[in-house]
Amino acid sequence: MSVHDLPTVNAILNSLCTVLLLTGFGFIRARRIVAHRRCMWAALTTSVLFLVSYLTYHAQVGSIRFTAPGWIRPVYFTILLSHTILAVAIVPMVLLTLRRALREQFDRHRKLARWTLPVWLYVSVTGVVIYVLLYHAFPPA
Repeated sequence: MSVHDLPTVNAILNSLCTVLLLTGFGFIRARRIVAHRRCMWAALTTSVLFLVSYLTYHAQVGSIRFTAPGWIRPVYFTILLSHTILAVAIVPMVLLTLRRALREQFDRHRKLARWTLPVWLYVSVTGVVIYVLLYHAFPPA
């Protein structure tokens, strides 16, 4: 595997994180707490692996320009901007949500998780959308 395979690895990790988050949500709705906990730890692990892979790739390759013309440019950059802002915001949200769970502050955990889950899902899904737009739908020259 080369550094140029990492964007695909990142998209796979983001996709897996999305599945784990949705599965974990389903488990907690069904009051399957142990299964929920396992899914959420797996989602966190997947996100950490994504971050390591993402930083490794961009440290070696730099940024990739989106060169597609026309209507897709503002769509892409709107998605990218919202994704980037929320990707930064989600880190402390996840850590605080996790901290509340580990301290068994479940009422406080639940209140924050209601915000953390949709933001984390958005970041995971838009990460895959950005990958598809940048590397497949409108690949760099």
